[in-house]
Amino acid sequence: MSVQEVDHILFGAAYYDEYVPAQLDRIDDDMAMMQEAGINTIRIAESTWSTEEPQPGVFDFSHVDRALDAALRAGIHVIVGTPTYAVPSWLVRMHPDVLATTVSGEGKYGARQIMDIVNPAYRFYGERIIRKLISHVAQHPAVIGYQVDNETKYYDSVSRDMQALYVKSLREQFHDDLDAMNEAFGLDYWSNRVDAWEDFPDVTGSINESIRASFDRFRREQVAQFLAWQASIVREYMRDDQFITHNFDFEWRGYSYGVQPAVDHFKASQAMDITGVDIYHPTEDQLTGKEIAFGGDITRSTKNGRNYIVLETEAQGQHGWLPFPGQLRLQAYSHLASGADGVMYWHWSSIHNSFETYWKGLLSHDYEPNPTYREAAVFGREIAQPQVQRSLIHLQKTNRVAIMVNNESLSALDWFRIETGFPDGVGPAYNDVFRRVYDALFELNVECDIVPSDTSAKRLSQYNMIIAPALYCAAQSTLDTLRNFVADGGHLIATLRSFVADEEVKVWHDRAPHTLDDVFGISYNQFTRPRDVSVVYQGALQSLDNADGVDIASSADNADSTQAQVLIELLKPASDTEVLARYGHYAWSEYAAITRRTFGKGDAQWIGTFLDADAMRDVLREAVIRAGVVDEQVLALAGIVSVRQGINVQGQQITYMLNYSAEPVHVASPVAGTVLVGGKRVVSDGTAIDDPQAGPAVGTALVQGDELSIGPWNVVILASE
Repeated sequence: MSVQEVDHILFGAAYYDEYVPAQLDRIDDDMAMMQEAGINTIRIAESTWSTEEPQPGVFDFSHVDRALDAALRAGIHVIVGTPTYAVPSWLVRMHPDVLATTVSGEGKYGARQIMDIVNPAYRFYGERIIRKLISHVAQHPAVIGYQVDNETKYYDSVSRDMQALYVKSLREQFHDDLDAMNEAFGLDYWSNRVDAWEDFPDVTGSINESIRASFDRFRREQVAQFLAWQASIVREYMRDDQFITHNFDFEWRGYSYGVQPAVDHFKASQAMDITGVDIYHPTEDQLTGKEIAFGGDITRSTKNGRNYIVLETEAQGQHGWLPFPGQLRLQAYSHLASGADGVMYWHWSSIHNSFETYWKGLLSHDYEPNPTYREAAVFGREIAQPQVQRSLIHLQKTNRVAIMVNNESLSALDWFRIETGFPDGVGPAYNDVFRRVYDALFELNVECDIVPSDTSAKRLSQYNMIIAPALYCAAQSTLDTLRNFVADGGHLIATLRSFVADEEVKVWHDRAPHTLDDVFGISYNQFTRPRDVSVVYQGALQSLDNADGVDIASSADNADSTQAQVLIELLKPASDTEVLARYGHYAWSEYAAITRRTFGKGDAQWIGTFLDADAMRDVLREAVIRAGVVDEQVLALAGIVSVRQGINVQGQQITYMLNYSAEPVHVASPVAGTVLVGGKRVVSDGTAIDDPQAGPAVGTALVQGDELSIGPWNVVILASE
């Protein structure tokens, strides 16, 4: 029986003895520097299959052994990774088909993550190296856990193996009934109908998004199966006091941006004891904390609120990410504030060759202490203090708001783009709507969970508010669950392009929104691109004042309106539906833009256009205040500091106040409590000094409303009984 949680906050980095120049033997020096910095965990072995098996059947674990033994001498724990995400050249020579074929053609050897994860030869040799490595290390006392593979996805594979398995899955799904499949996918269009399974075409040329989305879903299922397969092998050898994890990642736009298109995190994480994650984000003047928060919230939500490990995040990172003094410490605490039980950097020391030479680690190429390393040591020594360690580990959240997501909607809106309706890459996609909603909540200090669209009614009942951004595809069971959620007293908010199609991307053929028109009190059957169309607030949106005493729409050029963007749905409200905004345009003024209707004991709100960031924040601010899902003292700090809260294992409320700005701030404490972390300022060399302007000193008792200072790029943490 593997462990389901760690017993201390993990702090560490990926470590590659294999990458150190051959003339250097500095492994004990590295371990000594780690000890000095409070680093207690390293991650090894996941990137070096060709070193561990230089020729087929010839195994060399000398670098693994060196790292394990050196870590043991230093009292440092080790997570061992299975090395299957970068294949050795001998395997490609023997079996060229292990490389994924994509829409661009046959793969070429060189990069990582270029395999076909369902290829039988890849699976055979992958299983062999996993068994050899894990059986070799499992009893080593330094090993506390295992990472299976690395940032696994399906790598856009459209190989013969992948497509054959897909057709097999369709035969099972539709019970060999081709008529049922043709109907579900609408294949009569453009003569795409299939009347013999042997005629099923190559999917890469399909113009049918139902087929394409179904294939995407199948490939995501292969990722989940692949990780479960690896985990099952590791479990044959691991000890009862060890765990299995995996480092999931997100849609990449130069940094972690949104829901991962190629993996269903909720399903793939079920084979893990502890969900792991890689979170990379802008820093310097672009550090906002949003990517850290949303990445943590998704990861925590994969196991219904269980704590997770950040297996990778940046230290110095790529060009433009060198943290300002104080930022590295702030970032580390930000991960803990979302419920992480560990923060690990990629990576320990900057490498001297190849692709990631300038994705820099804690140490630069000279291996000398630097400000980033010293600042990491400030954090490492702080969390090593018993009181801090006990208070911050295993933070539990009881959020009242959840955002509902699914991969099917992401795939569909990549094809049926919101702005154009075609797969032309124009305009915002699914994750842009998701982030517009998430970022607004973050800016309002409203914490949330992220839940999949097939979440049970029982779990949804723990929330007061559900927000569905662009949930284009949803099963009828999901719609029924949401109807009951509202009827039972919940607050539901949906944005444009929600509830349009079923899970096979077939557009519903009744009044939109499908079976929820009475819940929202609207219907529509037309939409268009806005050209000089404003959104004119009325009712509650027009009258609500914000915390600064100005109109809610003050961020717009007109205090009573904002501009519609991308698409407008022409909403026809029922007579008892509250209209919160209309379209300001001579042709569209009769239509509502934002509505709300009471249904049963709850209410449902619809946002029929893509709002800019300020307007989305303002609209959601009115909604969360009305629903009573935000603490007034916490909301009052929105736009000044980010507040993240939870309950620790002692039953104390832990409150993080995070200043993501280059200016000091002065705020009223939202709670009464004792300062657990505070009163330190990181200076230019990476060390920390006591500074009352940076925050109240550790041990200071505050009552609610007490004024305190928080320095630039700094944090204050309170513990409340």
